Amino acid sequence: MPPGGGGPMKDCEYSQISTHSSSPMESPHKKKKIAARRKWEVFPGRNKFFCNGRIMMARQTGVFYLTLILILVTSGLFFAFDCPYLAVKITPAIPVVGGILFFFVMGTLLRTSFSDPGVLPRATPDEAADLERQIDIANGSSSGGYRPPPRTKEVIINGQTVKLKYCFTCKIFRPPRASHCSLCDNCVERFDHHCPWVGNCVGKRNYRFFYMFILSLSFLTVFIFAFVITHVILRSQQTGFLNALKDSPASVLEAVVCFFSVWSIVGLSGFHTYLISSNQTTNEDIKGSWSNKRGKENYNPYSYGNIFTNCCVALCGPISPSLIDRRGYIQPDTPQPAAPSNGITMYGAMQSQSDMAAATPLLQSEPSLTSDEIHLPGKPGLGTPCTSLTLGQPTPPSSMPNLTAEATLSDILPLKDEHGGHQFLTPDEAPSPPRMLGSGSPLTHSRTMHVLGLASQDSLHEDSVRGLVKLSSV
Repeated sequence: MPPGGGGPMKDCEYSQISTHSSSPMESPHKKKKIAARRKWEVFPGRNKFFCNGRIMMARQTGVFYLTLILILVTSGLFFAFDCPYLAVKITPAIPVVGGILFFFVMGTLLRTSFSDPGVLPRATPDEAADLERQIDIANGSSSGGYRPPPRTKEVIINGQTVKLKYCFTCKIFRPPRASHCSLCDNCVERFDHHCPWVGNCVGKRNYRFFYMFILSLSFLTVFIFAFVITHVILRSQQTGFLNALKDSPASVLEAVVCFFSVWSIVGLSGFHTYLISSNQTTNEDIKGSWSNKRGKENYNPYSYGNIFTNCCVALCGPISPSLIDRRGYIQPDTPQPAAPSNGITMYGAMQSQSDMAAATPLLQSEPSLTSDEIHLPGKPGLGTPCTSLTLGQPTPPSSMPNLTAEATLSDILPLKDEHGGHQFLTPDEAPSPPRMLGSGSPLTHSRTMHVLGLASQDSLHEDSVRGLVKLSSV
């Protein structure tokens, strides 16, 4: 032995044994990290999204950019070439009022173009299948020959029968006043029309902003056209008409643009004012769905009968929230781990082993088996006590001789010298497998574990003793 050392064991290095088994029964299911995607990225309609889904527009936006350029160019020329002269000659309030109208027009235009008009979400495959089954059951298509079921439903609104049409694209029955936009490929709630000038559909959620846009644009167009003419007249009084046009060529361009656009814009504003006062949509008015007269058979069930109330409902009512949640995250389906075959085999082996142990007394804490504690029915007791069980005892071979009444447990298990008492298995040294001590087991826990009710059993087979030896070697 080397001096000052504890022998060769002093130089041994011990490595920690991992308690986490790599078996499928004990290893947790490892999920692959998938980058979360937002709903607008997989939106089924023909729309374009910007700013991470905050801006929603139609796919055809070329006319919208033309509208934006016309407003910006006309207003910019007016503020650059006309307002300085008018502010000096007439009043400084002219550029102030023009600026307020311009910002209001731009705000309502962007709000109309960049918002959700009221798109209805499409049905999921399960919802569509359930709806198809309900349609088949309601129309009795299962009996007789094939009959395509009707795709309409009737509801009563203020005493008026309204038909709900089935949308074959969205797989839903559209709510009242909703329609499917062929350009955006979406069902829109309270659909008014698809406006290419704003690059979006006009529906329940952005109709008020559309109306305020065309109304304010009408005022801005008339305002610019009126003061451009005023500017040209004041200059022509000083230098003549031709010289006035040469001095301010931008005023000529502004006057031409405003002259050709004011008629359509003012006319469109008047038309939508009429629709709001009667609580109708452009789609309903074109189709002639309702009559303005209350006494007629097809009267409008959505009108309150009062122009002021209809205007307040359309312009001052609360804005309904968006139903598509375009910035929400897609919830991935939780994968179900499949148990491999080796895991099933292992679990079956443990289960069979624990079933054997349920009928075999197991020394776990401090019990010792003596001839007084175990009596074999119909056979004499074991003569020699079992003093201890040696850890690591190999499993007896299958050719092990059968036990007889004269054989003792000490003949099978080797004895160990006693030094200061018996050595027993502890729970840490010999952990019991699952279902070792079930509720139906005849074992009871106490200071020493005894076998209760063994006299009522037929016999203690030799397989039980073999199971004891196998479990003691775990």
